[in-house]
Amino acid sequence: MKKILLVALAAVAGLFVYRQIQADRAEQDLWTEATDAVPAGSGANV
Repeated sequence: MKKILLVALAAVAGLFVYRQIQADRAEQDLWTEATDAVPAGSGANV
């Protein structure tokens, strides 16, 4: 019984870590997109 509980706990912890990594990547992508330089020829500096 203890082994099953330990495996379930490890699975939940793994899921939590995976979701946190995905959230961090999504936030980093958002920051990268928001702080990218404006592409040349877009007319933004007119």
